[in-house]
Amino acid sequence: MYQYQLPRYLPTADELPNSDDTPVDNELQEIIPSLLKSILRMLWKGRMDWFFGIDMGIYTDPEQPPIVPDGFLSLGVERSFDENLRLSYLLWEEEVPPILVLEVASTKPGGEYTTKLDKYAELGVLYYVIYNPKRRRKPRLEIYKLIQGKYELATTNPLWMPEIGLGIGAECAEYDDLTREWLYWYDEKDRRYPTPYEQIERADRQTELERQRADDAEIRAQKLAAKLRTLGIDPD
Repeated sequence: MYQYQLPRYLPTADELPNSDDTPVDNELQEIIPSLLKSILRMLWKGRMDWFFGIDMGIYTDPEQPPIVPDGFLSLGVERSFDENLRLSYLLWEEEVPPILVLEVASTKPGGEYTTKLDKYAELGVLYYVIYNPKRRRKPRLEIYKLIQGKYELATTNPLWMPEIGLGIGAECAEYDDLTREWLYWYDEKDRRYPTPYEQIERADRQTELERQRADDAEIRAQKLAAKLRTLGIDPD
């Protein structure tokens, strides 16, 4: 359970800014977290014990500005409070820090490898994921795990996270009509979970295959009936 020395008066989310009002400086900071969230909605449909925030303020103290990652996942919390959904993530209400935080590196220095890394470790975030599409000589994807209060860099892609029941990694595929490297969720055998678009395409292909099989069966039946008639046998 999250514990912190807090003021006597604790404001609600309605009384605090929802984020830091800093616009994203590249589209990937919005698209990649949204892609991961859309896959989770499909995988965990019906589950109400998780929350994935995108560009949402995480408050540790009402008198301090929030931490605003590009994306974060929390487990063991309410999926939603009511029909108005969350405005921000208040640790004195949630009592559970995110288990995973995602930062898509900015085009200008944003502290992803320094100050943010220290903040998330202090917060107790178990997995810290940094994706830097501009990197050429160093890995674009880095996944850190908090071990005894310090982050250690993982060496596998994808990385299986048993505490979450998912793996996370990067691979080149088509999404949103663009073929490039994206981040995805994986199962324990490193098999990538499909996106909602891919699920729809697979369902469409399966429907078309079944229709083709039905048509082929009908054609074979008609040919057999015609042959029986030439032999003087009534196929009916």
